[in-house]
Amino acid sequence: MQYPLQLTFKFWAFSPQISIVDTQGNLLFYVKQKLFKLKEAITVFADAERTRPLYYIKADRVIDFSARYDFTNENGISIGAVKRQGLKSLWRARYDVFDGENINFTIQEKNPWVKIADALFQEIPVVGMLSGFVFNPTYLVSRSDSSVVMRLEKIPSFFSRQFSIKAMDKLSEQEETQVLLSLMMMLLLEKNRG
Repeated sequence: MQYPLQLTFKFWAFSPQISIVDTQGNLLFYVKQKLFKLKEAITVFADAERTRPLYYIKADRVIDFSARYDFTNENGISIGAVKRQGLKSLWRARYDVFDGENINFTIQEKNPWVKIADALFQEIPVVGMLSGFVFNPTYLVSRSDSSVVMRLEKIPSFFSRQFSIKAMDKLSEQEETQVLLSLMMMLLLEKNRG
């Protein structure tokens, strides 16, 4: 994949949509989440028409704060999982990325104060509509030795949320897929933040 990638998150007609494109504008992943499901099940497609499924993301339990979201490819082979860290991460968004039962990576907000400032700024009449231009969170993907391998930064925008994904270190193809699927799932779960 050619970095930086651009991730666009749109919330149209009560149906969140995520697309990831490379520097040439080639669509890599497309997700359209169905709302009001008790047990989350998401299909990641290679095209916006949703004709070529690539991956499936399924929750291991009915709506729960600490659900684990397992990734499988189109053949049903497990390729990883992501899970929000429980009560110890209420202050800062923090997710573990799994390969089997082993934690390979951690996704963490760089600065949790951004979401606090954003929430306060949004409460100001009229001016609060501009919070998408002012407060932009950054998420870091790190290995267990704390070395950063990928960075997700929100790009200032008004109607849709756009993010830039930058590779900071080499990853295998499977690790890259695990991280990108985890970032998409994290954004769907954190959609009410920044």
